[in-house]
Amino acid sequence: MHSQTMFIAGHARLPAGMAAKNVYDMLTITVEIDKRYAVILEASCTLATEHGRDFVGRLLRGYSLLHGVDEVVQHVKENYCGKAIHAIVAALSDLHFQYQQLKLER
Repeated sequence: MHSQTMFIAGHARLPAGMAAKNVYDMLTITVEIDKRYAVILEASCTLATEHGRDFVGRLLRGYSLLHGVDEVVQHVKENYCGKAIHAIVAALSDLHFQYQQLKLER
């Protein structure tokens, strides 16, 4: 039986002075997407606080990677005000790049 979902990760360097930087040098965003429409079903990230991780996960859910990440990036920028914003945006760009690479391999 074939899985209907796929797991993808995107990475970006964290800025200095972040709580998460004490644990990780990189911010990682992971998503589980529906293979057919590339809709984000679940999302997680390596921010330091559980609240931050949950919030970013909720922001990302429901967006499709089929047409890029501009719309989800805009949504995150409008709703997340923290030091990690540039790392989150970069990790989303890397996530989309990883998705594109997977599509090319198929």
